[in-house]
Amino acid sequence: MSTTPSTAPSTGLTRAHVMPLAVFMGFLLLRDALGFFGLVNSSESAPWWQRQPELWLYPLQTLVTLAVLASCRKHWDFRPLQGTGLAVLLGILGIAIWIAPGFLARSFELRIPILSYFGVKSRTNGFDPGLLLDSGSGLYWAVIALRFLRLVVVVPLAEELFWRGFLMRYLVNPDGDFWSVRFGTFHWKSFAIVTGLFIAIHSSADYFGAAVFGSLMYLLAVRTKSLFACVLMHAVANLLLGLYVLSTGQWGYW
Repeated sequence: MSTTPSTAPSTGLTRAHVMPLAVFMGFLLLRDALGFFGLVNSSESAPWWQRQPELWLYPLQTLVTLAVLASCRKHWDFRPLQGTGLAVLLGILGIAIWIAPGFLARSFELRIPILSYFGVKSRTNGFDPGLLLDSGSGLYWAVIALRFLRLVVVVPLAEELFWRGFLMRYLVNPDGDFWSVRFGTFHWKSFAIVTGLFIAIHSSADYFGAAVFGSLMYLLAVRTKSLFACVLMHAVANLLLGLYVLSTGQWGYW
């Protein structure tokens, strides 16, 4: 059955805001599938591409999601382009709170199991590009560059288009024309569900940080009414996080 002219624009808007994150998350499921089918070998004698498939899978994820984002760009509206100062400030504050528990755990060697749910634990296990150094510095720096492209461009766009651009509106008016809901409209159910799901997609060690960051992001959306500000806040926070990870080796954060 053909789509009527009245619903076609809304369908295109929804697809453009949902598809990038869906594709992005699909690659994370693919990583789990590789392990399930025995295609991951953690032995130190295994080649890097099998020992840590994230080293090739995440760059592929970045490029494919970026292509999807590019194909959807005509449907986005970042206006009004305001709230940049607040976005930068909240991005710095949000990521500082996110990494603070792990920083304290590393600095004071805290090993209290229950506090790990608040992020108070070492985060050295994760995406470590150092495995590529034996393959040449060119490949290492290419993966680092793609990692920062993922952190600073792909993730902020894909997540904010979905969480704030789509879902925040949808939950305000799920049975009607939710695209007529003004961006940044406050609603308690929307706040609880959007923030709760944002927390749920992260690891348990990041629940505390994700709760604070998701709440600040929702506040920014309501305050500025600007999708641009939300993307900027996320990008600033992820840039700082990436620099922190590279300087400390706390690979579990990214």
